[in-house]
Amino acid sequence: MIPTFPFRFLINRRHGTPGIVVLPEGGFRRAKEEISSWPGYAPTPLLDLPDAAAAARVGSVLYKDEGGRFGLGSFKALGGAYAVMRLLQAELAKRGAANAATAAALMDGTHREATRAITVTCATDGNHGRSVAWGAQRFGAACVIFVHETVSQGRRDAIAKWGAEIRVVPGTYDDAVREAQKQADANGWFVVSDTSYPGYTEVPRDVMQGYRVMADEAADQAGQAPTHVFIPGGVGGVAAAVSVQMRARFGAGPRIIVVEPDKAACLLASAEAGEPATVTGDLDTLMAGLACGEPSLLAWQELERAAFAFMAVPDESAVACMKALAARKPAVVAGESAVAGLAGLLLAAQEPFARTALGLGQDSRVLLFGTEGATDPEVYARLVGHAPSSN
Repeated sequence: MIPTFPFRFLINRRHGTPGIVVLPEGGFRRAKEEISSWPGYAPTPLLDLPDAAAAARVGSVLYKDEGGRFGLGSFKALGGAYAVMRLLQAELAKRGAANAATAAALMDGTHREATRAITVTCATDGNHGRSVAWGAQRFGAACVIFVHETVSQGRRDAIAKWGAEIRVVPGTYDDAVREAQKQADANGWFVVSDTSYPGYTEVPRDVMQGYRVMADEAADQAGQAPTHVFIPGGVGGVAAAVSVQMRARFGAGPRIIVVEPDKAACLLASAEAGEPATVTGDLDTLMAGLACGEPSLLAWQELERAAFAFMAVPDESAVACMKALAARKPAVVAGESAVAGLAGLLLAAQEPFARTALGLGQDSRVLLFGTEGATDPEVYARLVGHAPSSN
């Protein structure tokens, strides 16, 4: 299905060791009940990819296609907007403006006078900022989004569409994270981040609880427990959320394999070091949503014990997977970051040591999370060779 490319691979020696509860079940139940009640909510499709299964020599490959989520193009719509709502509810109660503001009341403008005095902010590679901006507009808050200088203009425009002010920061995503926090502290804004760090965990926890809705849908749709789950890395938030939900639904059986760009593999580096590690440099990967040099604290607390393995794959493998999915009938439109898991599966399945170490075989049931569609159509067209709507 794709050519062979070099990749890095590490079995997690801490897999299965006891750890703390990162995402309590009560928080997930609240998130699922709330998000599933929002206008426009619908489970995204779970696609069968028999061609990928044949190429990987496994029993089945299922692909959770997040390209249509709330019209925002990625799974991030589940997390950032939900966290914005939770933050506004808490802040309105603290200010005495509303003790128990509902999502419906926020959406219909009942508390507009109070919410428009609240500014939410975050750093983003594109998709999380879009979700936060969408949530801020939907629930009535002001919004400022920080992007690093290599974020494409198309992704900046897609965020600004939802009423957010865009500020560009020199450097990497991690530099933008620090600038967002600095400006929030100086201006009395509220950071709604999808990464966590010491002293800042509650909002990212809400973000991750929202992400679990995607994994819960996939569990319902698949019916049978997967043997392997390949999931994109980044700061680790979605990988950790999927890991928690797979364990909640299927126990310890599914093997979680975290796949990152080889130019921004902070989770693999952390597994090698035995503690959170920072990857330095320009993090110049085509997989823009995964261009992160520092793992999320909460995510690492889950993945350091629950991930079975870590992989780092080259950009070329992602482009090959995008083209392969686009060539199917019907086509699957997948963004650059969406195909990390597919690339990891196909590369590991071709390499004898990795295949054996992961336990991939003819009876394996593989679950992939295609975390975004063509969130920047111009970039997609340049990489694939045609616009996302032309096939």
